[in-house]
Amino acid sequence: MSYDPLPARSFAPSRPRPSTSSSPAEMEPLDSHFDASPPGTPRNPFMGRALVDDPAASRPSFSGSNNSGPSSHAATADEYQSSLRALNFNGGGGGGVALNEPGFYGLNYYRDYPASGDLNASEQTLGSAVPKLHNSPGSNASPYLSEKRAAGYASPRTRSRRRAILIVGGIALAIVIIVVTCAVYFSVKSHRDADASSDLASGSSGSSSASPTGASASGSTSNAIVTGGDGSTVTMADGTTFTYTNTFGGYWYYDPSDPLKNWARAQSYTPALNETFQYGTESIRGVNLGGWLVTEPFISPSLFEPYANTSFPAVDEWTLSENLGNDTSAGGLAGVLTQHYETFVTEQDFAEIAGAGLNFVRIPLPYWAIETWEGEPFLPKVAWTYFLKAIEWARKYGLRINLDFHCLPGSQNGWNHSGKLGSINVLNGPMGLANAQRSLSYIRIIAEFISQPEYAPVVPLFSITNEPVGSTIGQPNLETYYVQAYDLVRLASGIGEGKGPYVVYHNGFFDLNLWAGFLTGADRMGLDIHPYVCFDGQSAAPYSERLTVPCDTWAAAQNASMSAFGLTVAGEFSNAINDCGLWVNGVGDGTRYEGTGSYTSYPHIGSCDPWTDWQSWNATFKESIEDWALASMSALQNWFFWTWKIGNSSVTGTVESPQWSYQLGLQNGWMPADPRQADGVCQPTATWAGPLSAWQTGGAGAGALPSTLSEQYPWPPASISNPGFSASAASLLPTYTPTGGVATLAAPTFTASGGKTVSASVGNGWENPSDTAGQYTAVATCNYLFPWIGPTNPPAPLCSGGNARREAAPVPVPMPMPTPPPS
Repeated sequence: MSYDPLPARSFAPSRPRPSTSSSPAEMEPLDSHFDASPPGTPRNPFMGRALVDDPAASRPSFSGSNNSGPSSHAATADEYQSSLRALNFNGGGGGGVALNEPGFYGLNYYRDYPASGDLNASEQTLGSAVPKLHNSPGSNASPYLSEKRAAGYASPRTRSRRRAILIVGGIALAIVIIVVTCAVYFSVKSHRDADASSDLASGSSGSSSASPTGASASGSTSNAIVTGGDGSTVTMADGTTFTYTNTFGGYWYYDPSDPLKNWARAQSYTPALNETFQYGTESIRGVNLGGWLVTEPFISPSLFEPYANTSFPAVDEWTLSENLGNDTSAGGLAGVLTQHYETFVTEQDFAEIAGAGLNFVRIPLPYWAIETWEGEPFLPKVAWTYFLKAIEWARKYGLRINLDFHCLPGSQNGWNHSGKLGSINVLNGPMGLANAQRSLSYIRIIAEFISQPEYAPVVPLFSITNEPVGSTIGQPNLETYYVQAYDLVRLASGIGEGKGPYVVYHNGFFDLNLWAGFLTGADRMGLDIHPYVCFDGQSAAPYSERLTVPCDTWAAAQNASMSAFGLTVAGEFSNAINDCGLWVNGVGDGTRYEGTGSYTSYPHIGSCDPWTDWQSWNATFKESIEDWALASMSALQNWFFWTWKIGNSSVTGTVESPQWSYQLGLQNGWMPADPRQADGVCQPTATWAGPLSAWQTGGAGAGALPSTLSEQYPWPPASISNPGFSASAASLLPTYTPTGGVATLAAPTFTASGGKTVSASVGNGWENPSDTAGQYTAVATCNYLFPWIGPTNPPAPLCSGGNARREAAPVPVPMPMPTPPPS
């Protein structure tokens, strides 16, 4: 349905409205990272215009509940009923400006990359002699062909005159070709000499540079293009095509004969993948790919709806997997989930994300992407295959990845998006220490893979544990666990060299000031926060009355943390200001806003229909959502929206939680067409005077940690929360021993036309050959409970020998598991 044009805003940010004659938000220098552009890449449009002096041509992570199933919820546990709820800040601070000035933003979104009609005469002439990357391959026909044909029938006098002209022209053309060839050669050589580590990271293995017009696997030229910008045609692996839309000067790059080249750029204002992203100076503008490799009921409701009203309802991926495993008529577990992985997020989504002005994706990954143990119903290893596809697609469109380790064995928070709704079993309960050890093994395996030079430029952030509930685990034990994880990641990647990922810690729902000074001197760390307001007290107040939350509260906390800790990133936030939406709280849980389901103790505020019936939203309401999005982006500065897309309900055939979908907002006008419009909305509160300290970015002093670190953060911790014994000593709990074989993650395979395998260095899955410790496995003298059992009262002790057993190397035995629940 159609909507009226957006009217003028009722309030204004403290920055000027974009002009149609220039782009004030584009603060890059004229060359704008052009030194790393692949051969044949179009000239930066700002440089071209400057040269001709013609400036006028222009959830939970929220959807679960704590320790309860769909029919049993305690209202008193609401403080931690949802991971999103726990993130709400109660403090104030900051003196943000009042957002009540006239004339907000307006609708003149600027276009970074000119259409062909915007080119000046000299650029159009040049464009006729080089491949037109923004057109189809067929548009590259020589403009001189018709003249050559006419010359064959001309008079002798004409032919003589033309012969002289052709001779002179041929000499001139030869000179031009020599000059251009030399310029390209020395430009590429200079770039390679200046950025040798980036070329190594491209995984080219000595292969020749990719031609912008394309090359086949056998080396012969073809008509297939390997790069392009706005309006170019992209051919995907299955042979289907789509038109690439990117008005921000970004370009894709993929050469089947050399698939590990890092030459793509998401936007002109974002460094290409073979350049350095300056954290703390350049902004992370990202989006989550939630619900893809980790399923969530409210994101992919059609997966869960067939089993929602059965005697054994699907409320999380655990119960979904059991239902699918028993339902062969639907395709079984592997059939249904593989189809979901194949279709929910595709290559075209990555192209659209870059075209939306975003430069990062955060991808939740579960531990079962690596392996499962007996009694765990998840589909093992298949998610990893699709994460490899994500790396390939991100590389192709110049996007960077924040790998988010979302689901740990036993669950770190008890919410449905951790894999299993129920209890917390990481650093909590009788299996808490054993599950933490197993989790550290998986962190190490992932770190070894993404630290390889073939993948490090594409996966520069590693969020090692999503949303651990610090109030249950305890901050000292969480810090000790984080230090262990940091050591494992740096063992894989090295310290101070800048080649491994940033180690990103979730704040555990503690105030940011409690993390100030944590591991000062550690190399490349980040802090992850998830600021949501939708799970706090519910209100019918409109968006316009709540804009002070991001501008006055979030911005001040963010700035303080950037100074006191270092890189601070909002790994999740959304446009939701209440908990309306299908299964946002969990399957069958109802909503606080309506006082239904598990939340009948909440006062009834009103109906959720006006908040979810997005087809009926008028222009004014859409503007108010966009205002909230812009204020949030401005305050958070480095952010990932949750989430890119929400799937349709199979019952209603439409999206039932619209405030959570970035893609739907773009398509229907309540998300900003250019995320840089957020710059300055919360001024001056959201202006952090960077850059980060040198040691925080892998420079001088990186890795200079105190020698007493092991004493300050001892591992294993002396005690564990809720062990089930009268004493909380960790020495009484079952643990594993590092004597097992390591599960190395598989590398991708590439094929070119004709079914030939491309010769490329894809790594062996393990960056540091000196990292030889075994994976954790069971100890013969220990009795193990089910890893997901939760706090209980087991017979004590479960292991003999106390701490001594951890230093021994007993013969591994299969870990006994209880019978899975009936399905």
